[in-house]
Amino acid sequence: MARARAGLVWAGLLVALIVPVLAAAASPLLAWRDPVYILAGLAGVLGLALLLVQPLLAGGMLPGVSLARSRRAHRWIGGGLVAAVVIHVAALWITSPPDVVDALLFRSPTSFSVWGVIAMWAVFAAALLAASRRRLRLRPSTWRRAHTALAAVIVLGTVLHALLIQGTMETVSKILLCALVVAATARVVAGRRTPTRRPR
Repeated sequence: MARARAGLVWAGLLVALIVPVLAAAASPLLAWRDPVYILAGLAGVLGLALLLVQPLLAGGMLPGVSLARSRRAHRWIGGGLVAAVVIHVAALWITSPPDVVDALLFRSPTSFSVWGVIAMWAVFAAALLAASRRRLRLRPSTWRRAHTALAAVIVLGTVLHALLIQGTMETVSKILLCALVVAATARVVAGRRTPTRRPR
């Protein structure tokens, strides 16, 4: 029974991650776009998908994964998230520098740009905080609260950014993925920041 349940969890997670990416890649809106624009869009979709994995790893909620491995994977996925954001923004810059400058300076008339930039800076801040954890010598509880607060900003900004854009992502899969990201993050923030499972 436990093995079957674990299989269902992993299968559900893979479907939740893969379907939105494939749906975005097959979008007719990409038919006449330049490769750089396509790369920018898919990097953004991948970043959103990674946000679903991060709280599951942080909360130790993936079956069959020890706490130690979960934390290591959380760090690696965090690095992947930073890379996805950098690729997303850099590719958009190549496509249209004035739009990116306006977004970074909060001069863009589109609200999704504002939320995207807020999420971007929160991603960078969370990564910097994680990389400087030992040097800062913060108490574990202080570091955890700061990291969790930044994670909440990342999720809120990214979800609003994605939902406000009518672009390459298929609507239903995008809404479902955003809902899963919010639900997983809320569960960890609400009380599962310290997993009950012990490392194996």
